[in-house]
Amino acid sequence: MSNPLASAQYVLAAHLPRQLPADGGREVAFAGRSNAGKSSALNAMTGQNKLARTSKTPGRTQQLVYFGVQPDRWLVDLPGYGYAKVPPDLREHWKTFINGYFRERQALAGLVVVMDIRHPLREFDQQMLAYAAARGLPAHCLLTKADKLSRGAQGTTLLQVRREVHAEYGEATSVQLFSAPSRIGVDELRGVVAGWLELGAPVAPTAPA
Repeated sequence: MSNPLASAQYVLAAHLPRQLPADGGREVAFAGRSNAGKSSALNAMTGQNKLARTSKTPGRTQQLVYFGVQPDRWLVDLPGYGYAKVPPDLREHWKTFINGYFRERQALAGLVVVMDIRHPLREFDQQMLAYAAARGLPAHCLLTKADKLSRGAQGTTLLQVRREVHAEYGEATSVQLFSAPSRIGVDELRGVVAGWLELGAPVAPTAPA
């Protein structure tokens, strides 16, 4: 089966709103705490080992990084949040920039919130989901590093997170298990994102057997 996201390539990194591409077409944003596995998810989904930079040092992504998939079809890597030691003024700049991005960006078609399955729904994760709910955007929770838990614990956490997000943010928020090294959920994520970008039929999230 061909990968509709395999053509993704780096296009630009925006530090200011005026550096963003023209607000047309469709784009899917990826958000997550530092070291949650966002870059690994982007790489696994596109089938490219070095599309998004991975680092042992959390907080490397400090701009909105755009990857072009097709004309007017984008993947957007948002700044990681959490352990990054940055000056308060720069942190405030990111907050203002991202607030405006979520409020005004018309091309935004969906949001993937990447979270470590061992520490789901932290404050930042919930803030991102609230942004999506306020805009009426579909959101998809990616529970990464699923291989770190037993199969039973994976299923328990998946059901718990799904129950919480549906109660708080509505049925438009979906949840899945994911592990880049173990290839758990890669095709499922790829299908969801391709569907939002209108590159093909979306794949509905499924519960583990």
